[in-house]
Amino acid sequence: MIGRILVAILLMTVIVVAHASDTPMQEQQETHQTLDHDVSDDGHASEKPALWSVFPFVLLLVMIATGPLFYPHFWHKSYPIISIILAFLVCTYYLFFLHNEHSPVHSAAEYIQFIALLTGLFVASGGILIIVDKEARPLTNLLILAIGAVIANIIGTTGASMLLIRPFIRLNKNRIKPYHIVFFIFIVSNVGGSLTPIGDPPLFLGFLKGIPFEWTVVHNLVPWAIACILLLVFFYLFDIRNKSNYALMRGDEEDEEPPTGTISLKGRRNFLWLGVVVAAVFLDPNVFEWVPGIEYEGQKFSYLREIIMLLAAFGSYQFSDLQAMQGNEFSFEPIREVAFLFIGIFFTMMPALELVSEFAQSPKGEALIGPSTLYWGTGVLSGFLDNAPTYVNFLTASMASVGADVNKMQEVIAFANNEYKDSLLDLMAISLGAVFFGAFTYIGNGPNFMVKSIAEQVGIKMPSFFSYIIKYSIPILLPVLIIIWLIFFMGH
Repeated sequence: MIGRILVAILLMTVIVVAHASDTPMQEQQETHQTLDHDVSDDGHASEKPALWSVFPFVLLLVMIATGPLFYPHFWHKSYPIISIILAFLVCTYYLFFLHNEHSPVHSAAEYIQFIALLTGLFVASGGILIIVDKEARPLTNLLILAIGAVIANIIGTTGASMLLIRPFIRLNKNRIKPYHIVFFIFIVSNVGGSLTPIGDPPLFLGFLKGIPFEWTVVHNLVPWAIACILLLVFFYLFDIRNKSNYALMRGDEEDEEPPTGTISLKGRRNFLWLGVVVAAVFLDPNVFEWVPGIEYEGQKFSYLREIIMLLAAFGSYQFSDLQAMQGNEFSFEPIREVAFLFIGIFFTMMPALELVSEFAQSPKGEALIGPSTLYWGTGVLSGFLDNAPTYVNFLTASMASVGADVNKMQEVIAFANNEYKDSLLDLMAISLGAVFFGAFTYIGNGPNFMVKSIAEQVGIKMPSFFSYIIKYSIPILLPVLIIIWLIFFMGH
């Protein structure tokens, strides 16, 4: 019944869009006179999106949150088509009513880059079997999370998450709880990746704009260490409180051989494929002229990078160690779920991002810009929108407020070097807000949903969208985020 109601809502959205097209020509002309217009690089005017155009994005978020809980059969069967329909509606609105092809083209390019990277890392890491033959103790779990926070800066939060989530689950196979997975998302899939541009997509976009590679290590190191230590301490306290399950687990394993205390690997060759995917990240035609790209409005869109990533995924799957794949219980379902849901997220969030960007660059928005507002603004929106475009929008607004242009690399470098008023703190606030708050919801960062999907695939009952926020993000993650703000940004 609920599923039919939601389908009816989709149809109503179509009717609203269709009704908008029936507005009399004179009324449309009068309306156009009162609307702000953008002029794209090709000279064509395009209107700003109406506030109601955010509705498909909100509807998708609500369905992601409520579907698995209240109408799971309908949701698991229908989420691909729902996501595509909502994306199609927003794209239709942009192309035929706002006459704006710029935003859909850029969203499509960003989605292809996003899913190619995730697919490459997911498949390559799926062929690497890490066998941790140790007794599951809080300290062992703590060390795995700490190691994940470090290597997330070398192979990205997605790569580290896909490499470690399965051995982490296997180690705790008889006592695994949802909090194990949630803290994994907090530490490995998000906060850990704030030290290098490879670590998280927002930081990589900043690197492409001109922020020096070493900037994140130098300026994010202390906040990274504080946040990771606090989260690790919280996790250790949770795990110690759950120690009664250790005794139960040992009782269940009395007939099994005691652990040898060793760590072994199968599928080492897949590290080469993983390296290919990470190396391909840097093949950007806007940075290296020799890299081919598709030119559009003065910008080059990469395709060689994405082809290499997908070929690496194919190669790693074809030549993976079968025992490693079977040991990991490898399945394409997690990446399939992410691929379909993020089609909807990338395209339906276009109006929300554009309206936020418009306000941030308006006189009222610029008057509010400062390290504190940038930290919380970038952060909150990164938790519910994709954190990469949110990062770029707030970086653009912050630089514009001091007369700098985000599209001029020398000015970006100067901004990162604190040559504008408070620009160093502003950039720190935007960077930490985008990465740290990405853990606040399942959709804040790509690896979150993949880790959740892998956990559910092996039978772990994960909290719902809202339960994740209420039970974990607000009481555990939010205090850490407030402490970071108090130390680095309060009073500025």
